[in-house]
Amino acid sequence: MWQELGVALCLVLVIEGIIPFLYPRRWRQMVMRLADVSDRDMRIAGFMSMVVGTGLLYLIN
Repeated sequence: MWQELGVALCLVLVIEGIIPFLYPRRWRQMVMRLADVSDRDMRIAGFMSMVVGTGLLYLIN
């Protein structure tokens, strides 16, 4: 189980690194826009991401 968790975390790092590597200027602009997003909207986006991720895991397994 721990090995699969480690692999999953490594893949997350690789996937999250693709956009800043390929488009650093656009990435920086997006991060600056995210600084203006309210805490409530950020929480909703994070919650929806967790729900979608959990649902996809359920479908895969």
